[in-house]
Amino acid sequence: MLTAAREAQQLTQVQLAKRLGRPQSYVSKYESGDRRLDLVEFLEVCAAVQMDPHDALRILSAATDN
Repeated sequence: MLTAAREAQQLTQVQLAKRLGRPQSYVSKYESGDRRLDLVEFLEVCAAVQMDPHDALRILSAATDN
């Protein structure tokens, strides 16, 4: 979902990492699932890709509902 949001903004991993003040590997690792984001990091990424965190949480919640 965060990868799709980044791509919808036509941002590369390098560009997003620069917005976040992090190395490109940071973006790569959470996008590939090698690293999890904590809540503060999640909110920072949502802001950087202009995604409403409430919408993101609704999507995640719906995906995990059985």
